[in-house]
Amino acid sequence: MLSDKELQDINAELAHAATKASASVDALNIVQRHQGWVSDEAMKDVASMLDMTADELDAVATFYSFIFRRPVGRHVILVCDSISCYVMGYNPLLDNIKNRLGIAFGETTEDKRFTLLPISCLGACDRAPAIMVDEDLYGPVTAETMDGILEKYK
Repeated sequence: MLSDKELQDINAELAHAATKASASVDALNIVQRHQGWVSDEAMKDVASMLDMTADELDAVATFYSFIFRRPVGRHVILVCDSISCYVMGYNPLLDNIKNRLGIAFGETTEDKRFTLLPISCLGACDRAPAIMVDEDLYGPVTAETMDGILEKYK
């Protein structure tokens, strides 16, 4: 069930959308901002508001890397696995993150602080290897700078 605030925010987006379906990404982002992720129940509620089926809306959600369909930690670490990042030190960086946090891709730390996910491109080839924590882009990232980056996120 969507909260009153979520319904209000989605309706505000719908007010200036060309079609209801064109507000789908914004509506999903609103739910995620409030709930941390988009549950199946929320997906059905939003789809109903947008005159879409849950499957149609889920196809939109799964296309975008920044829409989370499973619960995530308080902070999401996206590790760019593009060719530029790969060549510039992706493997050592990924190994460092996995070892430091004790998790693999798709997992969340026991304290629910971090979730680790791959992303195909962050658009930061000039700063490879790059990561994004929440909405903050970092690069080039090394094992030495990784500890300082993670400490910023309590």
